[in-house]
Amino acid sequence: MISLAELAAIRDKMKDKVGVREGSAETRVVVGMATCGIAAGARPVLNAFVEGVNKEGLSDKVTVTQTGCIGICQYEPVVEIFEDGKEKTTYVKLTAEKVERIVKEHLLGGKIVEEYTIGANR
Repeated sequence: MISLAELAAIRDKMKDKVGVREGSAETRVVVGMATCGIAAGARPVLNAFVEGVNKEGLSDKVTVTQTGCIGICQYEPVVEIFEDGKEKTTYVKLTAEKVERIVKEHLLGGKIVEEYTIGANR
């Protein structure tokens, strides 16, 4: 059985990971987590975005969430990035390794990583 102190320690440890997945920041990263996305590897992609946003100190500006089917299963894992005042960016066929570059170049630097977008993969 876990004590209240142990539960509080677990809660405090996970606060950063949960906090980045709640709220209404100016930028939203939405990961497709339907069955097709999960089977294609969306869970590590979601985790990589949460970790990358926390690592780069973007949790006050970027919210990472999940959704069901985005509707383009052949391109899974799919991630859509919504930024205030801009057209959404759809990244496809992602891996956790590709996420690191997206966090640095797109979320931090403001430059879309074109070769990972749906337009480059058609």
